[in-house]
Amino acid sequence: MIIGLIGFGKVSQNIVRLMDSDDITFITSKEGRSDKTIKNIDDSNIEVLDTFKQVAIKSDILISATSPKNAVKVAQEYGKYSKGIYLDLNNVSPDTTLEISCHVKNLVDGAIIGKIDSKNPILYISGPKSDELLFINEFFKTEKISANIGDASTLKLLRSTYTKSLSALLIETSQIAMANGLYDEFFDILTLTEGADFREKSLSRIENTLNNSKRKAEELEEIIEYFSDDELVMVKAALEKLSQ
Repeated sequence: MIIGLIGFGKVSQNIVRLMDSDDITFITSKEGRSDKTIKNIDDSNIEVLDTFKQVAIKSDILISATSPKNAVKVAQEYGKYSKGIYLDLNNVSPDTTLEISCHVKNLVDGAIIGKIDSKNPILYISGPKSDELLFINEFFKTEKISANIGDASTLKLLRSTYTKSLSALLIETSQIAMANGLYDEFFDILTLTEGADFREKSLSRIENTLNNSKRKAEELEEIIEYFSDDELVMVKAALEKLSQ
């Protein structure tokens, strides 16, 4: 089986690590990639083709894991060459997922839940062809939600609504605690009610948010656009905080 990767950030790197099998060949391209991405590709030792068009044509499964703003563009440019499964793992709204479905055949809507580079993420999938990806259970937990394109994206968006708003609140509160000389004490008292691992998880969440603030801001913009009929006071405040 040949699995093509468009985008080679942490998501793709972790998939390659987790799906280590003699029966699977991963392919990608360095076409238009940054020096950092090219180094990650070189370090992975996966097969490299000249263009992403070639990657799309050759793949039994084509995975798009780039960024929310590039998800539709990638589908438009390379989806037409993909004859196998097209798995979209970008944090986009259900509306964007439906737009992607207009440009590709055999779309599976995917959402990776959990830390991107963890050893035990969970992949939620939906769409008529999602049963064909349940073999991934051999490598890490994979669950089919439904046969409806958009259900995985909706679930992903709802989770992001909560987690990214919470991250922004943690950043703001911890900064205030630090300014008042009570940083350690702040996490100590929250640990009493939130659990022994709260500090560790919170600091990891804060670091991840700060290091990826641009991408997370894009995801919040998708949330606001999709749930436009709702008030979304906290989400809009979180977006403002990340934009700072």
